[in-house]
Amino acid sequence: MLTIVRLVWSWLTTLLKSRERLEAENVVLRHQLNVLRRRAPQRLRLSGLDRLAFVWLYRLRPAVLDAVTIVRPETVVRWHRMGFKAFWRWKSRSHGGRPTIPQEIRDLVREMSRANFLWGAPHIHGELLKLGIDIAESTVAKYMIRRPQRPGQSWATFLRNHADGIAAADLFVVPTIGFKLLYCLVILAYGRRKPVHYAVTAHPTAEWVARQIVEAFPWDEVPEFLVRDRDAVYGGAVKRCLRAMGTRARPIAPRSPWQNAYIERWIGSARRECVDRVIVLGQSHLRRIMSAYVRYYNDARTHLSLDKDAPLGRKIMRFGEVVAEPMVGGLHHRYARI
Repeated sequence: MLTIVRLVWSWLTTLLKSRERLEAENVVLRHQLNVLRRRAPQRLRLSGLDRLAFVWLYRLRPAVLDAVTIVRPETVVRWHRMGFKAFWRWKSRSHGGRPTIPQEIRDLVREMSRANFLWGAPHIHGELLKLGIDIAESTVAKYMIRRPQRPGQSWATFLRNHADGIAAADLFVVPTIGFKLLYCLVILAYGRRKPVHYAVTAHPTAEWVARQIVEAFPWDEVPEFLVRDRDAVYGGAVKRCLRAMGTRARPIAPRSPWQNAYIERWIGSARRECVDRVIVLGQSHLRRIMSAYVRYYNDARTHLSLDKDAPLGRKIMRFGEVVAEPMVGGLHHRYARI
């Protein structure tokens, strides 16, 4: 600061000096600068006030660049532009806008994303709604842990009308540690996308499938239609069973799994989120795995088609500390407040 005061005082005293004296002093000062440049280090260290003084003089008289010797003229111009940018950055700073997201909510989103690597923004957003945290889904996507994009499965919804009276059945294959094949039958209710029954066997037959259908539906909850594919396992015993229950079978067209989209989507989710992540040891092991996943799916997993609710419904908790309950062996978590 003392340097700036001396500089201003020198400028004021020059107003009282004659032209000849100023020209002589100018020559002497230039010669002194040349001597100092020969003995000074290669790179000079200038303070912020030194730079401010050069910029201020440049603003008053741009022609003073010709007299600058210890730095390049381009350097002074760059300092001036940097100051101009800093001034307008300060002048155009934000004076309001949307409220910031609290740090604990941002940390919770990152923790959910880190602990559940199979979840996307809609899934995490549904969990936050159940915890009483009402933020936008785009905000959730903003604070998630970044990962490479995985190709997602798309499917067209169909048969929206009378969904409560429609169920679907399908089998999918799971290999075991001994390279044997197990067949898992899943029966899904369309109304709440809820798996109402599952069963595991190594040798599926029509009689076995018919028995599972009877166990899946009490007599007061029998669906009007059962959508299935044209697998030979749905033989005469299954047809007689459905006829006795008052349910009409609706086979899909050959090689058209998209016509049974809900159950195909559920099987895809079960594979991606559970079965493909473990090594199945046998029938009993697969039953335990499917039991854990179905319980998580019905009780905790939120769904886009259910307005971010679970098939069996979840209450919104707004008060208490957020805790994580591991489910499906830690592949997924249920978040609640206590």
